[in-house]
Amino acid sequence: MITGQTKLLGVIGHPVSHSLSPVMHNAAIAHLDVDFAYLPLPVQPKDLAPAIAGFAAIGLQGFNITIPHKQAIMPFLTEISPVAQAVGAVNTVWRTEQGWSGTNTDVIGFLAPLKQLDQPWTEIDAVILGNGGAARAVVAGCTELGCRSIHVVGRDLAKLAAFHQSWVGSTAASILQIHEWHDLAKLLPTAGLIVNTTPIGMHSHEDQSPVDLSLLKMLQPGAIAYDLIYVPQPTLFLQQAVQRGAIAIHGLEMLVQQGAAALEIWLQQPAPVDVMRRSLQQYLKI
Repeated sequence: MITGQTKLLGVIGHPVSHSLSPVMHNAAIAHLDVDFAYLPLPVQPKDLAPAIAGFAAIGLQGFNITIPHKQAIMPFLTEISPVAQAVGAVNTVWRTEQGWSGTNTDVIGFLAPLKQLDQPWTEIDAVILGNGGAARAVVAGCTELGCRSIHVVGRDLAKLAAFHQSWVGSTAASILQIHEWHDLAKLLPTAGLIVNTTPIGMHSHEDQSPVDLSLLKMLQPGAIAYDLIYVPQPTLFLQQAVQRGAIAIHGLEMLVQQGAAALEIWLQQPAPVDVMRRSLQQYLKI
């Protein structure tokens, strides 16, 4: 029951109606029996400044950020974590006496299922498909794992160059390389981890994969195929990778784990990860 004492959390974005965060966070809140509620908060880009001021005025405890505000939010924060600075984006914000603080839990979410695997990460070459915002969190995660090399593949050479330049001076810079899509033929035979950060294969394009089957056949058995897409489950990319003997990880786990990390910041107690995962599986009927 929501009362005058209920503390508010939320997610901002434009649009935000599609967000699954309210599903898993409110399930966790109910399980923990704490007096919080998590709301979807639609905020257009032009309204970001007054929205942030309004959140402070009504005592919002914290919020997640989705497209298109993950970078635009940063000037409004009094403190930004090192990981969020490295990624160049914030997805979780909480209120302090000094103002709003922010971090990026996407890296934690990405790494969680990988850390369950017994892999010689320092001997693994990672291939990342796409060079958008999600790819930045994956680069940071692969760097933290200690991967031997990180290869980012994209279709726009100018955007790839800008992506590469943005990591200059960071730990990732020495192991990061950029490639156009046609380079996949030489990258896949030695890839120990391949991550799809593109939208190719989402529910409206279930019959598509970011990697042609002829190329995916070059993937070595035992390699890890990770798709950040969580609907459908599994994607065509993961289905075909498994047929090659790959270990498959789907995006639902990253979604759950990044949400759990955010909830722990807000509530200052462990999040019920199983409850959050199950709530999404039931909602998505998977």
